Amino acid sequence: MRKVPLIILLFTSLTATHAQRVLSLDSCRALALHNNKQINISRLQQDVAMNAKKAMRTNYLPKVDVLGGYQYMSRETSVLNNTLKSTISNLGTTGMQHLGSALSGISSQITELVQQGVISAQQAQQLGALMQKIGNGPIAQHIGAVGNSIGEKIVDAFRTDTRNIFAGSIMLRQPIYMGGAITAANRMADISEQMADDDLNLKTQATLYDIDQAYWTVVSLRQKQKLAISYRDLVKKLNGDVHKMIKEGVATRADGLKVDVKVNEADMQITQVDDGLSLAKMLLCQLCGLPMNEEIVLLDEESENLNASAIQASTYIPDSTLSSRPEIRLLQNTVELSKENTKLVRSAYLPHVALTGGYMVTNPNMFNGFQKKFSGVWNVGVLIQVPIWNWFESSYKIRASKSASNIAKMQLSEAQEKINLQIAQSRYKVSEAQKRLAMAEKNIISAEENLRCAQVGFREGVMETTDVMAAQTAWQKAQSQKIDAEVDVKLSNVNLQKALGILN
Repeated sequence: MRKVPLIILLFTSLTATHAQRVLSLDSCRALALHNNKQINISRLQQDVAMNAKKAMRTNYLPKVDVLGGYQYMSRETSVLNNTLKSTISNLGTTGMQHLGSALSGISSQITELVQQGVISAQQAQQLGALMQKIGNGPIAQHIGAVGNSIGEKIVDAFRTDTRNIFAGSIMLRQPIYMGGAITAANRMADISEQMADDDLNLKTQATLYDIDQAYWTVVSLRQKQKLAISYRDLVKKLNGDVHKMIKEGVATRADGLKVDVKVNEADMQITQVDDGLSLAKMLLCQLCGLPMNEEIVLLDEESENLNASAIQASTYIPDSTLSSRPEIRLLQNTVELSKENTKLVRSAYLPHVALTGGYMVTNPNMFNGFQKKFSGVWNVGVLIQVPIWNWFESSYKIRASKSASNIAKMQLSEAQEKINLQIAQSRYKVSEAQKRLAMAEKNIISAEENLRCAQVGFREGVMETTDVMAAQTAWQKAQSQKIDAEVDVKLSNVNLQKALGILN
């Protein structure tokens, strides 16, 4: 029957272990790089820069636009004025009036011919009757009507009927020379894409640096947690021995109280370390993109030796420009970008040449008189723009752009000097951390031997309780210094890699 609770306990332990996520340093880095929002933003910025670069390349190619429109006008355009319209519309009537006036003049001439005896009175009467028939008879009315009709047709032919206007066109524009603006803009797009890559590299290194710091902090606190438990066990064992000695009368109650205080201090240290470890794991989960309350176990938590030997970063020698640092590359890109911006500013004040062409249709159109149908025409041309005078605006803007380039160069030089100093400091810290670790390992040997001698002396009755507690405290301090030294070697090497720009 006792086997059943044991099986249940074993199953519960296996279930709890299975629920915990075991993470190594590499897996923490991978999770952070995948889930970090700033890195994901930089990846999207890379996509933005790439598409902006592709869009800028299209400026070398011809652009084709199609336009179309409709417009209603309240009045139509008129080629003839109102007086002229009235005169032409009454062309037949006016003509017959002029014909009547002419016939009246002929009648007076016929009278003179009769008086002169050229024609007889009977002939003159016949001519008068004929002219009267021509001027006022049906023939005259018919000729007047025909003339008026012709005049109205002429007026109608001159109507534009522009109240409803339809128009459409297709246009082509091909830049030939734009003062170098297109080349400069494309070069700026290339630099912007490179800056997006460098920004991603910068945020990646910053994320890896934070992950390494958080990871080794958790490992350090876990090692100190185990150390605190071991120290408490030592103090509790001493506490038990002292209380036995008090019962036997070979130790005083004051000795027991001193040991009790040490036990309480050891318990408090465990509580503080537990709280610090929980907070450190929450921070690590947050950096990895995991729920902060998720149970995680780090691969190096239970390692007795953290293998704190530094990698060969201390022997890496960067180039003179420190281009391995993404910050330097970003400043170099800024300098190049300012130079291209100067070219872009200058191009606005140089001649521009462009080829244009297209086809335009309108309704009504005037290509064959006024016609209410669509008709169009092709056109090809060259557009040239030459700035002549701008009150030295171009000189001022170019000087301002060059000054911005000089500022960027100075910032780059200053950053290179500071990074050189940072690299030197990081190298010293790596060397110092390695020496501190070597000293801590030696101190561990001395502290363990001191504790052993104190415990033996206490059992033999030749050493006091305070001597044993002092030896235990020294042992704990030496162990804690060793843990700090091992983690410090790891972190100082990470600092050096970040300073060199090779943290990946």
